[in-house]
Amino acid sequence: MEDSPLVPPKLAILVSILAVSTASILIRISNAPALAIASYRMLLSTLILSPYFFYTGGIEKVRSIGRKGVLMLILIGIVLAIHFGSWITSLSLTTVASSVIFVHIDPIFVALISHFFLGERVSRRTVFGIILGISGATLIAVGDAGMGELNLYGDLLALVGGIMLGIYILGGRALRQKMDLTSYVTPVYFTSALVLLLVSFLTGTKLSGYAPREYLLFFVIAIVPMIFGHTVYNWALKYVEAPIVSLSLLGEPVGASILAYIFLGEIPTSIILIGGALTLSGILITVHRPQ
Repeated sequence: MEDSPLVPPKLAILVSILAVSTASILIRISNAPALAIASYRMLLSTLILSPYFFYTGGIEKVRSIGRKGVLMLILIGIVLAIHFGSWITSLSLTTVASSVIFVHIDPIFVALISHFFLGERVSRRTVFGIILGISGATLIAVGDAGMGELNLYGDLLALVGGIMLGIYILGGRALRQKMDLTSYVTPVYFTSALVLLLVSFLTGTKLSGYAPREYLLFFVIAIVPMIFGHTVYNWALKYVEAPIVSLSLLGEPVGASILAYIFLGEIPTSIILIGGALTLSGILITVHRPQ
């Protein structure tokens, strides 16, 4: 199925970026705790994908990768749970612009991990991009520190989310070579949902008794930014060339910041704008590979 795309991959990339950019706004207008939002996001996404997973022999495909592969799926799901738990929590503590910039700093961590642990030497261009990106992120953190400790804590949680996202991408790279999209993401989403539900239970997070409006938001978050965002994005990345991938990585921080301005009235400070421009430029330099 993946070798014969039914829709133009570049169009899918555009749709996915628009979809994932809505996540911050939908999360911010919800009155539910961060862990509840994250739990329902992953649980509902799993339920939506499950019929196709079972119909296409997902169980047999998972068994075919062996115990080591299954363990990797579980670990990746745990990492994804930490990513969403920390990032969604950050949105209640800092600005949307700061949060989405920090959580998308993952390409820099991927480059560093690849260099020091995977033996993939980085070029001088990549080193410059890493320095530029970290400098911009530091500038944002300094600006947010002046707005209060909670903002800085939110930045830190978003940064944790970004690191986890980088590990998630690295961990899934090998498995995606062996598995089709649905047979890979469904068990990962399922594991993530179980972890988030368990943590919610252990921390006494309310998981039921919400108004219908909240359940509707949970469903929309699962459908729009998760299914049409993350899942479609992961599918499309198999077909597009490196420059398009590089540019698309910058889509969510820009789109989410614009939506935050329109719907939440959040106007980024000059420091966040300058730091964000430096960070996004550094990320672009880091991930872009001249053809």
